[in-house]
Amino acid sequence: MSVLTLASDPQDAAALELAEAHHARLAGELAGRVTMLLTAVDRDPSAAEKIHAGLVAFCGSALLPHAAAEEAALYPAAHRMPEARLLIEGLIGEHRCLTALVDALRAAPAPADAAADARALQVLFEEHLAKENGLVLPLLAMSPEVSLTELLAVMHQRLATTTSAQDAQEDQDNEERHDMQEEFEETGGCGGVCGCGAQDEDDPELDVREVPHAIRHATVFGALDAIPEGTALVLIAHHDPLPLLAQIEQRRPGVFGVQYLERGPEAWRLRFSHR
Repeated sequence: MSVLTLASDPQDAAALELAEAHHARLAGELAGRVTMLLTAVDRDPSAAEKIHAGLVAFCGSALLPHAAAEEAALYPAAHRMPEARLLIEGLIGEHRCLTALVDALRAAPAPADAAADARALQVLFEEHLAKENGLVLPLLAMSPEVSLTELLAVMHQRLATTTSAQDAQEDQDNEERHDMQEEFEETGGCGGVCGCGAQDEDDPELDVREVPHAIRHATVFGALDAIPEGTALVLIAHHDPLPLLAQIEQRRPGVFGVQYLERGPEAWRLRFSHR
């Protein structure tokens, strides 16, 4: 049954699709960051520390605020439906589990100690979103007494308020990192770009050929966001990812250099160097 058939009106049908797309972005970015952490733990402990810190920051700025906004905006409306009451209570319990896993990640003394919790967080979050996409959102969209569009608007307003405060702190942190980078370059540093275009044996690899299509691009974005400055990521795809390259450049102009290591026919391998 299609989304348009399920929804009580076209606006709610569009809202449902947007909510699912947002879920896919969150799941993909989390998957990309977790993959980079698990890879770096074995290959590059120094990079793993930064990836671990970035994963914790992502959970605090995106994943947990998303869960809190759902509980404030979406869940009360669904909880009033008899057929969804127990489901919502179970999902709230899963939010508590997600929070506990993030706390465990934050408290882990070393990236290797965080690996198992990171993977558990990814699996639980993906299963959690599947229930929301397959059950909660369609129930809300089907109900003529509920406007999914309005509920999502309230939810996004709450997220925007949270994000604005976090962005202000991030801007300050970015400015400090920029000053440190300038100082490094003035003292003769290479800035993390050697220009050789060769793959280092410690470069983590992300094979997206087995990643579900719905979260494939978001997984790449999350992985690229996770790798520290001065490092690189090798992407393996089943075709030349030209649309993805355009999206990456649009999303973060001039941040990554790209070299083709292999051009098919069975696999394309591209090295993204973080400038």
